[in-house]
Amino acid sequence: MILDTFYPDHWWDSAYEIPYEQLYADGYRGVMFDIDNTLVPHGAPATSEAIAFFKKLHDIGFDTCLISNNKEPRVKSFALDVNSKYLYKADKPSRKGYRKAMELMNTTEKTTIFVGDQLFTDVWGAKRTGITSYLTKPIHPKEEIQIILKRRLEAIVLFFYKKKLKKESKNGN
Repeated sequence: MILDTFYPDHWWDSAYEIPYEQLYADGYRGVMFDIDNTLVPHGAPATSEAIAFFKKLHDIGFDTCLISNNKEPRVKSFALDVNSKYLYKADKPSRKGYRKAMELMNTTEKTTIFVGDQLFTDVWGAKRTGITSYLTKPIHPKEEIQIILKRRLEAIVLFFYKKKLKKESKNGN
């Protein structure tokens, strides 16, 4: 089915709840993140929770890279606060930004995960690049109009994704 193209590999309520210690044990070494509505509400600065979270990831052994379609001032200031590599104007879902982020972290498709809140940019770009994708629920309901419109389309895709998950769970997959 064409919608499978947009299905995340994993779906969590929050980026902060994903079992990163287990992912590191499984061989992953780099984590790419979207910022807005994945780590903090849209446009918000890094919170003490985000700063502690990135310290924890680095202590585990992960390298991190923020990959955003936003402009440099937004992305750079957040990256400096959380001590992360970053790419701005990444042109997600283009593969180019994801590949550049892996280059910065010295990781590969098999050792990198991507965490973001949007199907048509974050998840689709990661999947197109061969990276394991983690979809999170948006942190805050206030969003720009173009994102609100995309969310309506995402709801359709997620409806079929949930249906697929339910069917797989019934079949014991």
